[in-house]
Amino acid sequence: MVRRALVRARARGGEKRAGRPTCAEIVAELESLANPANVAGMARYGINPENTLGVSIPRLRAMAKEIGRDHALALELWASGVHEARILAGLVDDPAEVAAAQLERWVKDFDSWDVCDGVCGNLFDRTPFAWEKAAAWSARSQEFVKRAGFVLMAALAVHDKKAPDGRFRNFLPLIEREAADERNFVKKAVNWALRQIGKRNRALNRDAIAAAKRIRKIDSRSARWIAADALRELESAAVRERLNKR
Repeated sequence: MVRRALVRARARGGEKRAGRPTCAEIVAELESLANPANVAGMARYGINPENTLGVSIPRLRAMAKEIGRDHALALELWASGVHEARILAGLVDDPAEVAAAQLERWVKDFDSWDVCDGVCGNLFDRTPFAWEKAAAWSARSQEFVKRAGFVLMAALAVHDKKAPDGRFRNFLPLIEREAADERNFVKKAVNWALRQIGKRNRALNRDAIAAAKRIRKIDSRSARWIAADALRELESAAVRERLNKR
């Protein structure tokens, strides 16, 4: 649990914008909602407990809705270092005001899968840099940077409705390349990207299944798990039926 004095010190100094709460006020509210039991439960699911308060995602989403888009505030919330404040930063930041340099700064700070997934799926994938960063980060060695690359692939498959199939096909060799990474947070993101691409339409479903079958032949426990899990879903009757209706 983050100590009260530490939270106040990190949040100090934000200027109040008309009609908007300051970073200090928001972090103080987060602190008032702190739940150590939740933090312990989150840790059991692989969420980093450091600087974590245990505030629920529904509560953070409600706060984000009340705050609205605010790029400057998002930068302050991120700089606070508080786990929930960083998730909130990804919810309130304005994708139109996010620069490529910000993506690189923030991705280096990722130290927990929920912050990584939340920021990538709520903010980064809506920026013009998402496709480039997905490919670039997938080749990086740092665990959560690499995860971020594949989370972006998965998020783009869901959110970018107008993207041509070719852009997703270009991701498949990257998925195959990293399928042997045995790190839990990486392999699950690789699997997620493969499954989401394969659920986009019938053509990509065929391509993703073919990629999964190639991955299955790799001499790696991680690769075999990724392939088996992806094939189980992508070849299921439920997915086939849903894609046939599109």
